[in-house]
Amino acid sequence: MLLTGLLAGSVTGAGQAAAPGASASPIAATPAAKTPMSPLGVPRSQFAERYYALRFGVNQMHARYTASGASVEFRYRVVNPDKATVLSDKRITPYMIDEQTGIRLMVHTAEQLGALRQTSPPQQGREYWILFANAGKVVKPGQRVDVSIGPFQVRGLTVE
Repeated sequence: MLLTGLLAGSVTGAGQAAAPGASASPIAATPAAKTPMSPLGVPRSQFAERYYALRFGVNQMHARYTASGASVEFRYRVVNPDKATVLSDKRITPYMIDEQTGIRLMVHTAEQLGALRQTSPPQQGREYWILFANAGKVVKPGQRVDVSIGPFQVRGLTVE
């Protein structure tokens, strides 16, 4: 929605500046020219989606604020089960890293259930999740995080 608003505003502003006989306002033109587009709310590029699908067999990755902030959930969809096995390997410890502070969030562990992550063999087309403990609610919606699971690294996920 933010991207749509920015694009609509730039199209409207461009149309007003190009109108014959209209004087261009330096105030309206300056922020659009100097302010780079914010990475918040901008979807991952098609190139990046193809890279993760081809290299690690996953796509549609996102992070969500859950349990009133006590957890942050990482979700992904499997497109190639053979390549996605690294994400469900029990021997590899996943981390979620807050970009602002560098704090590492660990996988939530429940007494009766163990680690709150799916470690069953991946199946094509299914969505999987990992819950990271957010002690002290360090990570909040709108912040950007990185997820690291062995060789798998995804950077700049915006927490929804």
